Amino acid sequence: ELLVSQAFTEINKSNCYIIVDYTDSATGAKRSVTSRVPGTASLEASSVAWSFTSYGAVAFDKKKISVQTPTEVKPFSATAFHHGAFVDVSDADLRGKWSVVFFYPADFTFVCPTELGDLADHYEEFQKLGVEIYSVSTDTHFTHKAWHDTSETIKKINYVMVGDPTGVISRNFEVMIEASGLADRGTFVVDPDGKIQILEVNAGGVGRSATELLRKVKAAQYVASHPGEVCPAKWEEGDATLAPGLDLVGKI
Repeated sequence: ELLVSQAFTEINKSNCYIIVDYTDSATGAKRSVTSRVPGTASLEASSVAWSFTSYGAVAFDKKKISVQTPTEVKPFSATAFHHGAFVDVSDADLRGKWSVVFFYPADFTFVCPTELGDLADHYEEFQKLGVEIYSVSTDTHFTHKAWHDTSETIKKINYVMVGDPTGVISRNFEVMIEASGLADRGTFVVDPDGKIQILEVNAGGVGRSATELLRKVKAAQYVASHPGEVCPAKWEEGDATLAPGLDLVGKI
């Protein structure tokens, strides 16, 4: 166990940071390391222990504070590329309607354009459901424009392409890969109240399906508008739903 000299909370209260002082066993030099504890609003230095493994430094919370996935959209402001112009976007834009926040690692890459092009091909279907799509990467809005100007696939996009060069939005949604400064392939379906109803994160090499996302959005909207009903596996629009109750226990 190593000495945790300080624990402090980020300004937006979404992350806690820990400073650990230790002695390098190989050189005897005094060192310090800072680490982020995602999903934790506050943490005391005395509640954290550290150890070193073959994988590097690992932090352990003595009080067993769990890392939580985001449940609601947090405040943010950014600049996006949309319909040939640069526009301001904030968390307020995600309220009052259904939204999909679609994170991806980077512009001018390989899997990413196939995903974004797939979304573009189904954008009208999402719009018919009252859903706006926000694609987000840690590129700038200038890079989004350059990509849109040069790629035939990306030229199809009519939804909002948000720039997140500071990583604030990616960290708010807990999809930032700190080692590379890129976002994971995170997908979030947000309801009109700003509550996250669906979330998933794919491995970097695994592309997502707009058709499957559309199915999930329809299911989330159905459940939201039909209290007491739930959608079973592989549910498609028009299929039967379930009404959880004592009479169904052990009969499914």
